[in-house]
Amino acid sequence: MSQFFYVHPENPQARLINQAVAIIRNGGVVVYPTDSGYALGCQLENKHALERICQIRRLDEKHNFTLLCRDLSELSLYARVDNSAFRLLKNHTPGAYTFIFKGTKEVPRRLMNAKRKTIGIRVPDNRIALDLLEALGEPMMSTSLILPGSEVTESDPEEIRDKLEHVVDVILSGGYLGEQPTTVVDFSDGEPVVSRVGSGDPSVFE
Repeated sequence: MSQFFYVHPENPQARLINQAVAIIRNGGVVVYPTDSGYALGCQLENKHALERICQIRRLDEKHNFTLLCRDLSELSLYARVDNSAFRLLKNHTPGAYTFIFKGTKEVPRRLMNAKRKTIGIRVPDNRIALDLLEALGEPMMSTSLILPGSEVTESDPEEIRDKLEHVVDVILSGGYLGEQPTTVVDFSDGEPVVSRVGSGDPSVFE
């Protein structure tokens, strides 16, 4: 049975955030809110927790995972970001964007796209997610909470609890979020290419 925490969306309770971080560091899988619906997350190096997430979502090895970072300086440790891309990102993070870059050697190989050696990176515009990352002190492996048979990200924490309380370790409820996918911008070949239009304004990268 998972822990279920009601977290204030604007002023997250530090006690609950720290409890969630302890669970993550102990190998746990977390459900948490972002600016694009709820997501599943675990510690970057925890292979077993990653396998559990793959089972929940029925993902194969071709799935592109995302590293959730707290700021741009952390992002640039894991992605090969040139100066022009960095300037663009600086003006649009945190925000509802996922950026695709060639990964650095800091990224575990199992998280990168096998053929292209790329990784999705993002800085979420959500107070709970940012406080969680700050307390964790490192990026979190993340993927949108889209359950098998569904096309959309889960957005109701009470429904998530009913479906997943026996397969995840902690659920952070930040209220009902609605369906708001990120805009995906691919920088892996240098110039930005918008590969999915979501709630982040794509025009600044076109």
